[in-house]
Amino acid sequence: MLNTYDGIIAVVTGGGSGIGRELVRQLAAAGAHVAFCDLSPETVEETARIVGAESPGVRLLAHQADVSVEADLVGFRDQVTEVFDTDHVHLVCNNAGVGGGGSLFTTDRADWERTFDIVWGGVYLGTRVFLPLLAAADVGALVNTSSVNGFYASIGVDRPHTAYSAAKFAVKGFTEALITDLRVNAPHVTAHVVMPGHIGTRIVSNSMRAMVTEPTAEEAELMLAAAEMFENQAPTSPAEAATEILDAVLAGRWRILVGDDARQLDEDVRANPETAYDTSFFTLL
Repeated sequence: MLNTYDGIIAVVTGGGSGIGRELVRQLAAAGAHVAFCDLSPETVEETARIVGAESPGVRLLAHQADVSVEADLVGFRDQVTEVFDTDHVHLVCNNAGVGGGGSLFTTDRADWERTFDIVWGGVYLGTRVFLPLLAAADVGALVNTSSVNGFYASIGVDRPHTAYSAAKFAVKGFTEALITDLRVNAPHVTAHVVMPGHIGTRIVSNSMRAMVTEPTAEEAELMLAAAEMFENQAPTSPAEAATEILDAVLAGRWRILVGDDARQLDEDVRANPETAYDTSFFTLL
């Protein structure tokens, strides 16, 4: 089990903004050498600039990649081994994600599958590509970001949420199954599943950039308004979320609920599983 971040080599996907950026910042501040990737070249450069100024004593690798494309992640991995001159890493945070793909009836199929491919595929491929490097370390941790929507597939009684929820359920189940797989085949590596509640990130605006179908002007305006509300009215900041995650990994907790809202929803769903999708359930939330 990891007991420090000082001197380790860490990999973070989705490090251009939100929780990912804060993970990169806090890991570097703790003395870790960090490689991170993101889909947007602009956010990659911004994170690199911030972290370079804050933690000049650590090595930092900034890389542009689409986590749904295996070749992109292989290229990222090869950069990590070359730039850091290493055959191992100690920490992999598969954090990248987008929202979208709400309905099988009204969402364009390409956008539905794009959401699923990033949210689930990015975690699966990130694990596939970096697991040999984790296993080559003397101790390691794999941290996969699911969501409260990985145990509760709804964001409202009248708001379909299928692709994102299905993908986050897959991430949760995959990571839990890895606990046994790692115990058998790489017992020095631990698996952790992160389930954040409402965190003040740019996931809504980032999701617009990842969409295959161009939104209409009216749709774009509504999405931008929703993005601003989502980021500014969240009960937990990305920095607070990253701290909770990193502290939990060092404490050896594999099931990491982030935010009081996540912990309360988990409690409510467990207490009322048969009625969790009834209209009356939403009066509890």
